[in-house]
Amino acid sequence: MNIDQLNSRYGAPGRIVFRPGHCGYPNVVLANKYGTAEVALLGANVLSYRPTGHAEVIFRPSKRDYNRGESFHGGIPVCFPQFGKRFSKDLPQHGFARAMAFEVEASEYSDEMTEVTLVLKSDDATRAVWPHDFRLAIKVSVSMKLNIALEVENTGKEQFGFSCGFHPYILLRERDGATVKGLDGLSFVNGVSGQTDRQTGDLVMDHPTDHVFTLPSSPRHEFAVIDSGLRRAVAIASSGNDRVVVWNPGAECAIADFDEDSWRRFVCVEPVSDWPDGRALGPGGKYVLAAAIQSTMETTDETAKA
Repeated sequence: MNIDQLNSRYGAPGRIVFRPGHCGYPNVVLANKYGTAEVALLGANVLSYRPTGHAEVIFRPSKRDYNRGESFHGGIPVCFPQFGKRFSKDLPQHGFARAMAFEVEASEYSDEMTEVTLVLKSDDATRAVWPHDFRLAIKVSVSMKLNIALEVENTGKEQFGFSCGFHPYILLRERDGATVKGLDGLSFVNGVSGQTDRQTGDLVMDHPTDHVFTLPSSPRHEFAVIDSGLRRAVAIASSGNDRVVVWNPGAECAIADFDEDSWRRFVCVEPVSDWPDGRALGPGGKYVLAAAIQSTMETTDETAKA
């Protein structure tokens, strides 16, 4: 569908608007009294989330625009059918979904929520990379939080294995002034040193970090990024994941997307499923990974009186 057709079928003036995006694919903007979010149909990447009265929550690099078929370090990329590159050497790092065009399946809105559902289904292009039949649905909604749910369905006749994850880039004023809460006591694999260790207290983001934390069995996991520079806390709640990755490459990592100091302006807190060995999904089976992001500004004496 072109943009006019999408707006006619799935749009709602002032609430759900499709507009030109990147590489010929549309973006969709979701809006309501709680805030706005912009999602690229290319990769189902959430490129922006701005709660009402708040600054932008999601980091995007200024050096290069969002492009198909290339790694893009910003937004909230969707990683499927693998997270990282250890599950399968035959697949691209973080899989292929983030470089594929999704179709719009549904949209919905009410007084409290604005939502769009994007779908990627197996076809000749995906089978050339990964020989399995699947349906991948990404539901993004704006309410008092930004909500993202990924549903994987095996639509084939054979079992397949996969891993997946969300890769949110949380915008910071300055990395060295940020901490990540919710990790105390968890064991992790240090991707920088290759060693296994255990976290004590909050994770202070004053050094390059690539930690894969193992989570206890729980229906819900909660983390928070405390940014002293912006005087805000960004809460991240997730379900369906047994790992969370905290990543910032530091100054020594050369990434084409980044300006010289881009690494100072984000931390990634990434809900991940079944790293690195993957999970098995039988014919007709479904799996859901979900995350919610909420921003809270520090209350000052002036704002309290307002």
